[in-house]
Amino acid sequence: MSSLRKLKAYVVGGVGDQSSELKAAAVPVSEADCRGCADPCDEGHDEYPSRFDVDMETQMLGSIKPYSRQLVLSTGKSDWEKDIADARGSLAAYVETVRGEVPKTKSKKAPRNGPGSAPPGIYDSSEASKVTILNGSHVTVCDDTARETVLVFPDYKVVTEVDRSEEGARKLLQSLGHSDSGDSLKTWVLPYSCVILLCSHKRRDKRCAIAAPKLEKALTGALEREGWEVHTQVEDPSLLGPPLEEVSGTEQDKEAEVLRRLKSVDPKNAETKRALIVRNSHMGGHKFAGNVIINTPQGATIWYGRVTPHEVDAIVKETVIEGKVLSPLLRGGLNLARPGRASLHDW
Repeated sequence: MSSLRKLKAYVVGGVGDQSSELKAAAVPVSEADCRGCADPCDEGHDEYPSRFDVDMETQMLGSIKPYSRQLVLSTGKSDWEKDIADARGSLAAYVETVRGEVPKTKSKKAPRNGPGSAPPGIYDSSEASKVTILNGSHVTVCDDTARETVLVFPDYKVVTEVDRSEEGARKLLQSLGHSDSGDSLKTWVLPYSCVILLCSHKRRDKRCAIAAPKLEKALTGALEREGWEVHTQVEDPSLLGPPLEEVSGTEQDKEAEVLRRLKSVDPKNAETKRALIVRNSHMGGHKFAGNVIINTPQGATIWYGRVTPHEVDAIVKETVIEGKVLSPLLRGGLNLARPGRASLHDW
C-alpha cells in the first residue's frame, strides 16, 4: 500500500485502527506495523500492476458473514467456473444439490450481543450453523480419483474417500461434527502447523488471480526463512497413522485423541513446522484483494484483506508464528476471542 493510499484510507475510515475494540473483545492483537518493509520498498518485493486497484475506503472489519464450517474441496485447479456449483459432475455441484436435504447442525450458543461482545466480523463458530464451500487447488490423495479430499475448518481436519456424487456429498455433510464419519469416509487431523488459503478465482475477479501467485511466492520465502517447510499439496495423511474413525474408547477418549493430535502439530510443539498453502475459489470480498485466510490447529480462522507481498513478512512473524492479529488487515474471523490468553496459539 502506498503512503498516499494508506493516508487516504485512514482519513476516510477504511483502515482505521480497531485494535482497542479487538483487545476489549479478548482478541490477541499485534502492535507491529502490518507492512514488513520500508515504503517505498527496498527489499525487492513483487508489486501488483498499476491496473490492480482495490477498495481502500470501505471498512474491512465486519466484511465476512458468520459461518460454522468451511469445506475446501480438492480439484487440482486454481481457477473455476464463476459459480463453482455450475460445474456439472463436480463435488461442489453435488453438495449444492443435497445441501437442503441434510439438517443443519444446531448452534451451541445464542449469538452474543451487548457490552463486551465481539466487534462485527469476529464470530464464534459454535454460534452459527452455515457451512460454506470453496474449491481448492489441492489434488485428492485417494487412490480412486473419483473420490475427493476435503479440508474442514475450523475443525482442522482432512476427510478422504469422499465420492464425487450426490451420495458422497450427502455423507460428507452428514459427517460434520461427528467423531465417526461412517464406514466409507476417513478423517485425520491436518498434519500442518497452519493452513493458508489464497483466493485465485480469476473468473470471479482478475485481481485475485494476479495476487495469489505473488502472495504464494512471498509466503513461501518468508516461511522458509523462518525454518518452516511449505507444501502446496496435502501430504497423504494415511502415512501418519490410523484415521480418527479407528480410535477406540468413549467419546471423551476420542476427543482427547483429537486434541492430542492437534497439539502435536501446533507451532509451539511441532518438531518440524510445516505450512500448507492452497489456492481457492471466491470467498467473498474480492474488492479487498489479495484475500488471505489463515487457519490454525487451535481452531482460529483469520481473514485478511488488501494483502500485498509487502505485508507478508509481518503476517508470517506476527500471525503465523506469534499468534497475533494485524488489525489494519483484518476482515474478520472465527474463534479469535481468547480470554486470558496472550496468543491465538495458546490452548
